[in-house]
Order: sequence, then C-alpha cells, then structure tokens
Amino acid sequence: MTRRVLIVRLDNDGDVLLAGPAVRAVAAQAEVTLLCGPRGRQAAQLLPGVREVLRFRAPWIDPEPQPVERGAMLAVVDELAARGFDEAVVLTSFHQSALPTALLLRMAGVPVVAAISEDYPGSLLDVRHHVPDGVHEVERGLSLVSTLGYRLPDGDDGRLAVRRRAASAPLPFAAPYVVVHPTASVPARAWPVERNAELVALLAAEGWNVAVTGTAADAGTTAVVAGPPREQVRDLTGATDFAGLADVIAGASVVVVGNTGPAHLAAAVGTPVVSLFAPTVPAAAWAPYGVPVALLGVQDIACGGCRARVCPVPGHPCLSAVTAQEAAAAVRRLAGRPAALAVPG
Repeated sequence: MTRRVLIVRLDNDGDVLLAGPAVRAVAAQAEVTLLCGPRGRQAAQLLPGVREVLRFRAPWIDPEPQPVERGAMLAVVDELAARGFDEAVVLTSFHQSALPTALLLRMAGVPVVAAISEDYPGSLLDVRHHVPDGVHEVERGLSLVSTLGYRLPDGDDGRLAVRRRAASAPLPFAAPYVVVHPTASVPARAWPVERNAELVALLAAEGWNVAVTGTAADAGTTAVVAGPPREQVRDLTGATDFAGLADVIAGASVVVVGNTGPAHLAAAVGTPVVSLFAPTVPAAAWAPYGVPVALLGVQDIACGGCRARVCPVPGHPCLSAVTAQEAAAAVRRLAGRPAALAVPG
C-alpha cells in the first residue's frame, strides 16, 4: 500500500518553491499532499510531485495573522484526520516554530511527525532534527526528509522546478529580453522605485527589450518603473497569473528582482538572476538556488539579519547603495553580453 505523507509549508510562494526538492524526494517513494497557506497556493499548484494541495492560514506563520479561533483549528484537525496520513513533515524557516503545527497534527492522529526544532518538543515530534545556521533553505528541507529515509531519485539534480503548462502564454518580445520585477512581498526587500526606473531606461537605451512585471496591486509602482510608452518596454503588470509569470521569466535572458517569490520562480525555470538582496535574512540561506546569480546589496551592514518588514533605517542603505549602472553591468555579465555590444551603433 502506498505511503501517504503530508508536507507542510505555510508561508509564501517563494518559500513553497524552495520546498520543491524535498517534496520530490518524498514523492519518489510516497503519495504527497501539501498543506500550504493562502500566500503559497499558486506555487504549491505548480510543484512536481504534489498530488493534492490543502490550504490553511496559520496564525503563527501568516504575516497578517487573524485571531486564533477554536472552530478553525478543529476544522483543520478534522480535515487532516480524515485523510489518514502515515507521516507528516513540517518545513519551517529558521525563525519559525514547527510546534503549533505539530500539535494540530498530533490532534489529527498523524503517527509520525518530523520537523526542525530548537525548542523542546515534548511529545509533539517523533523526529526533532537539527540543522546548523547558514544552510540554504533547499538543503535544510532535504536534510529533514532524509531523516525519514527520503532521497532525491537518480537523475534529479535537486534544483527548483515547476510544472509548465502545455500551452505557454505569448512572450512579450520575439528577441531576447530582460525581466525587471520591482516589488516584493516585504517592503524592506524592495530596491527603490526610482532605481528600478533608472535601470529600465538604461537597459532600453543599451538596446535591451525589457518586460516589467508585477501583480495588479503593484500597478502604481510598476507604471513609474516602466516609464512612458516605448517600443522596447512592456508593462505586464497584472497580465499573468503565477504560471504565466513562469513562462515570461523562462523566456528572459536575465531577471532583476529582490528577495521575493519571482526570484525563486526564476531559479525554478533556470533563468539567471540579478538579485537585489536586502540582508534582512542571510543570503546564504535565501539567495536564488541553482542558477547563476549576481548578488547586489550591502550584505555586511550592521543591521543585517533584522528580519524587518519595513526598513527602520533612513534611506534604506543596504539596497539604495546599489546603482542602476551596477545592476545593468550585472545584467550584461549574466547574459554574456559585452558592454560594447549592448549599445546600439
């Protein structure tokens, strides 16, 4: 009889994408259900190896938590209990506790629960795993599932991956292009709007086609970044869903983006990343994984590791120190396009 395993990752799309290699390792030997939060649902639906996606908004994980309601907690317990899982793996980041989730899994009768935990778990965990600081999130997840005997199958290189749709969306340009994604789910991780706008103008002047991407909620920002209408710049804000964004990014030569979901989506489709990385969390654990990366931003700044959602330091120095010229040079380097060939004429 096929073993049924629940994998839990309750935060954002990018975090869910980083769980992908661990999911595939388990799926090579078992049937996988993924329990995710509402902010991770789009990525969860694209992960290879996932048979079913369940959704739960966890008050101890969601950045805008709702009050804890007894009925909601019991409802998720009942839903999990009805599926009769053989094991559960709780994937968390270094600053999150797996124990509230483990309590619900125990109440649901899951017989084996595994997680990384520095806190004393009592009887909540059967496998209490330890991973040193600085390990990348991908390797952290693989390390945990390996304690239950799950390994990536032969031929799987452990990089990020997504399922692609049979009919891809039309690409924004026929010729090579760069994607600039100026927003981030956490404001402290976003490069200043005016720098993004300078970069788009500079790339267009160098002869690049540029696609500016974002959700419909980002329209005010992306309109400034895209600038006035011109043939070489397309504003795709709100024009794609997450799967469509994967298609657009997969067709690009390079993506310029902060530490946010589309950076990991780029890694999942194999596109090099110019990473405007604010060191609110360590780059060693969160940089785009398995693709060429140009890491920009002051990583050794005194306030590094602050985990702030909004930068408390005037001027946002870790990212504002990066110029548009530096970002454009990184684009050329990753694209293998010398500066002398980048300027028309």
